[in-house]
Amino acid sequence: MSTDKSRKYWNPYVGGIFLGLVLVAAFFFSGRGLGASGAVKSVTVAAVETVAPEYAENSAFYQNYNASHKGGPLNNWLVLEMLGVLVGGFISGALSGRLKFKVEHSPKITSRRRIIFAVIGGILFGFGSQMGRGCTSGSALTGMAVMSVGGFVTMAFIFGTAFGLAYFFRKLWI
Repeated sequence: MSTDKSRKYWNPYVGGIFLGLVLVAAFFFSGRGLGASGAVKSVTVAAVETVAPEYAENSAFYQNYNASHKGGPLNNWLVLEMLGVLVGGFISGALSGRLKFKVEHSPKITSRRRIIFAVIGGILFGFGSQMGRGCTSGSALTGMAVMSVGGFVTMAFIFGTAFGLAYFFRKLWI
């Protein structure tokens, strides 16, 4: 699969510097770092409370969650952050002419197989983020920004696991 060299992309180091500045701005304006998995949990709680309110009222998990999240599950900094990421990504794609649906994959596999493995990977990563009490951006990126040992350990394990498993799954990309 050839890459389109006519489009200019940001240098990843410049993008990393801007990501760091966004993290500093998040701390300055909200008093919190970045994260994503908490937003998914908040939206899930709101959905369950809408679809099955009796179940949510009788569940200890939902009672504890609501007690610690005043104003409802959607009144959360992470939900607003993720909405901003989605809207910003959409606007960026539209302005750069890259707003189209396509599945990037190796010519050796089908789009269907690529999507299946991406969904499985997403589910496993989501499960891991709940077990580890945070996703890559919350646990690792924000954790490292505040010099948390847990942040450094998380990042080391994320990259170490990816490096260790890359040999077995590389045929899904190359």
